[in-house]
Amino acid sequence: MNKLIGNKLDGVELSTLSEQKIINYYIKLQVNEISQMVLVGDGIAHVYGLNKIQVGEMVEFANNVKGMALNLDNENVGIVIFGSDTAIKEGDIIKRIGFIVDVHIRKALLGHAVDALGVPINGKGALSATKRRHVKVKTLGIIAHKFVHEPMQTRLTTVDSLVPIGCGQWKLIIGDRQTGKISITTILNQKQINVQGTLDSEKLYYVYVAIRQKSSTMAQLVQILSEVGALEYHIIVVAIASDLAPLQFLAPYSGCAMGEYFRNNGMHALIIYDDLSKQSTFRT
Repeated sequence: MNKLIGNKLDGVELSTLSEQKIINYYIKLQVNEISQMVLVGDGIAHVYGLNKIQVGEMVEFANNVKGMALNLDNENVGIVIFGSDTAIKEGDIIKRIGFIVDVHIRKALLGHAVDALGVPINGKGALSATKRRHVKVKTLGIIAHKFVHEPMQTRLTTVDSLVPIGCGQWKLIIGDRQTGKISITTILNQKQINVQGTLDSEKLYYVYVAIRQKSSTMAQLVQILSEVGALEYHIIVVAIASDLAPLQFLAPYSGCAMGEYFRNNGMHALIIYDDLSKQSTFRT
């Protein structure tokens, strides 16, 4: 019971009561840095403001379309748009989301086909809670690299005897279209090794990044891997020819981030880019 002094509250009680009311009605304010559109066209938006934005940070436009900041100039920010730019116009409000572009990483991705943002597109439902990793991170220096000391067997006698491949190496496979290059054959041969292995460190997982391929070609690849029981060792990152240019540009980085998860956890992963020359057109 509050103490009354001449039908008035005691000073201490009044102070405590006021403090409780302030705490109960305290609202935490969230301040978002917003900006305004200057110019938009060809999937690129030029925005004035956003002085604290970072390279690779996600933003959101007024129509809920997402974008990624790439070019930071003194007077404006260049943002690639992950969606249609037809509904975006000059003067629209843009706000920072507050995180760098990242993708799901974990073994839960095995057996899935995902887009360049790590969203499943094969109808198997959403992924369970997984770790995430920035798409573009600083690579390890030369000193931190190990010497190539462990072979990777393709089970193709000609290749293994003449052109030995070691874990940690980059290899360029050159050939005409539809000539039966060895990457798919290696995948199918490696399935037998994965079946025999009992530990994760004895298996080889695959991240297949398809850049500007036809959707029918990717559907055929998924079917082949499913029929031989090899899909469970694969993550397929798809950026088909009809996808937006920013997604095709981002796909190799997303695939690399997923593959590095296996490397960082003592496992082996082979990343196949098909093909990287098509992605390089976005960097010129």
